[in-house]
Amino acid sequence: MSLNDVRRDWTKLGTEDPLWAVLVEPGKRGGRWDVDEFLTTGRTDVEDTVEWLRRNDLPTRWERALDFGCGAGRLSQALAVHADHVVGVDIAPSMIETARRLDRTGGRIEFVLNEAPDLSRFPDGHFDLVYSALVLQHLPRPAVDRYLAEFLRVLRPGGIAVVGLPTRPTRTLRGLIWRFAPFGLISWAQRRLLDYPAPMRMTPVPDAEMTRLVAAHGGEIVDRRPDLPYTKDWQCTRYALRRR
Repeated sequence: MSLNDVRRDWTKLGTEDPLWAVLVEPGKRGGRWDVDEFLTTGRTDVEDTVEWLRRNDLPTRWERALDFGCGAGRLSQALAVHADHVVGVDIAPSMIETARRLDRTGGRIEFVLNEAPDLSRFPDGHFDLVYSALVLQHLPRPAVDRYLAEFLRVLRPGGIAVVGLPTRPTRTLRGLIWRFAPFGLISWAQRRLLDYPAPMRMTPVPDAEMTRLVAAHGGEIVDRRPDLPYTKDWQCTRYALRRR
């Protein structure tokens, strides 16, 4: 799978059922997410993370924040409470269109289509915060590694990245399928048996590899904690990273 495949699939997901594609929940498929309820989940996520950062004596107010893989703007709008300016980037034009349509912040968020395999449109040290949740796992592993390096590059020294990632599948039936079945088969099942508009890849990054990648690109892991996955089939971790 390439980034072109990711763009194609998520453009289709964003066209047909954007809120469900961002946050897969039982009973929400087919446009059944209430917009207010959907946005509330973003506020809950961000407020919980802000409290976690505060306990680690990390900044909780930012001049410029980047929401990577912003989708429909669920987290971007919540981050706008804590930042002077928020930039939400996404690879899918349909998601950017939905995010702009749902934006209730009065223009405090800049939603940007970013189809590049990097964040080269932003200079070094441009952001105080990079936030990415429920995003990187949908990319092929080389892209995950590249974007993690970019997160640290675009942070100012001392800036913070909050990154949520699956670290391994669990031992549920679906978790074992993810562990052993080729993605081509999983993709077929998602489309033919589960009737997904397009497949969703899951790419884990083991904790040891995350530690190595962060250190290699001038960062450090300040704290890590179990993250709440949207499925019991994955063990997920949320990281607070700091650029040295």
